[in-house]
Amino acid sequence: MWIALCLFPLFLLPAFGQTIPGALVITRLQYGGGGDWYADPSSLSNLIAYASQQTGISIEPEEVRAAVGDDTFWGSTYLYMTGHGNIHFSDQEAALLRSHLIAGAFLHADDNYGMDRAFQREMEKVFPDKEWVELPPSHAIFNVPFPFPDGLPKIHEHDGKRPQGLGLFHDDRLIVFYTYECDLGDGWEDPQVHDVPPGLREAALKMGTNIITHALSR
Repeated sequence: MWIALCLFPLFLLPAFGQTIPGALVITRLQYGGGGDWYADPSSLSNLIAYASQQTGISIEPEEVRAAVGDDTFWGSTYLYMTGHGNIHFSDQEAALLRSHLIAGAFLHADDNYGMDRAFQREMEKVFPDKEWVELPPSHAIFNVPFPFPDGLPKIHEHDGKRPQGLGLFHDDRLIVFYTYECDLGDGWEDPQVHDVPPGLREAALKMGTNIITHALSR
């Protein structure tokens, strides 16, 4: 509960379309290019329920969806994106996303296997002057409220590579967190969807809660 009390002033900022006063709204980012931005449809609602229960943070129980530049986008301080295939931002969309993140919004991108090449390419368009930094296990995002002494957990095998939590920073503030070779969203989905073992599913939900907590405490 101390987490919720400490963070309370930080999530009083209003978000477009919210129905609970002061609640955090998690917005799924829609994008062009043909990739399935809508993947893992039950994931965010399950994460929201878990994070709310474990921390007391007030979060809208359902995700909202927004494309870069629409009204919902500008009212969203917490953005989430995932998918398997191609991603494309126009030059205008890249500029708008850059402005929104620099102004204080946060983006969590979760590689759902197959989006890495397109995501890396498009983020170079959004932030041509920034480089990815791998966050060490000592970083707060891996320790509050749940400890991950080895860093990002691996939920899905993908290519068998080690999972990496990669960040883009602005003025020492984490503005984009990219969970690569991990697939947290599979772990957040309803248990029967991917048959993720209970222990791994719990780890995915805990890591997602850490990401939300960190986004609110920056």
